[in-house]
Amino acid sequence: MTHDPQGNTESPDLNTSVPHSARVWNYWLGGKDNYPADRAAGDHFIATFPSIVEIARHSRHLLTRVVQHLAREEGVRQFLDIGTGLPTVDNTHEVAQRVAPDARIVYVDNDPLVLTHARALLTSTREGRTSYVDADLCDPAAIVKQAEDTLDFNKPIALMLMGILGHIPDERQPHKIVERLVRELPSGSFLSIWDGVNLVTGEALDEAQEDYNEGGAIPYHLRSPDEIARFFDGLELIEPGIVSLSRWRPEPNAFGEAGEVDALCGVARKP
Repeated sequence: MTHDPQGNTESPDLNTSVPHSARVWNYWLGGKDNYPADRAAGDHFIATFPSIVEIARHSRHLLTRVVQHLAREEGVRQFLDIGTGLPTVDNTHEVAQRVAPDARIVYVDNDPLVLTHARALLTSTREGRTSYVDADLCDPAAIVKQAEDTLDFNKPIALMLMGILGHIPDERQPHKIVERLVRELPSGSFLSIWDGVNLVTGEALDEAQEDYNEGGAIPYHLRSPDEIARFFDGLELIEPGIVSLSRWRPEPNAFGEAGEVDALCGVARKP
């Protein structure tokens, strides 16, 4: 085993010379589960598109607000969070179980690094349950089959796809993947999505994204508002609809309304 200067433990088969999207995101959030290649890639992206740090932080606050709303206002007690990423502050199970200690959460990822951290850091209340599924978003059937060990698919489930669909290229048919997952959910379930767009920044974001995608990490594909809206076809969007993730039911503060960022989100109910 070797160690990174920031205190990371490196397994022999872990290639730390290539940036990893989950670790780069962890770096932008101020975490310590990253390596020099991740920080270099993150800094290079920031140099062209400084707002990525703001988007990363808004995404964490958004997840908290969405889970709180679904657990408290909608009475959801089951969450299927696909694309877990590295654990950080206020993960889905922590937020949900603060509201409802009996909440059940299934995290899904197919990255060994993410799953190693998840098993070590993600826990559950005595009343609830948290489990981890090693599966690929492009294989919805495998996800559902394994999630059934923890979740009751006869009762409402919140499907969380937060910042993950951009990693699925168009040729892998992301809309059909989401449609397949939603089809397995009972009436009264919810779909929550956020993903990147380019409505605010323009050329600088396109340049930063292109450089990042060519740097060895898993590519991320920005989509149009219409493409994001299509993920919610057949569902009932709850207020305020599809908006910048900084504008989805923001908490009152002394600084007024937050500015828009290049990421859209929405939460919808399955009739």
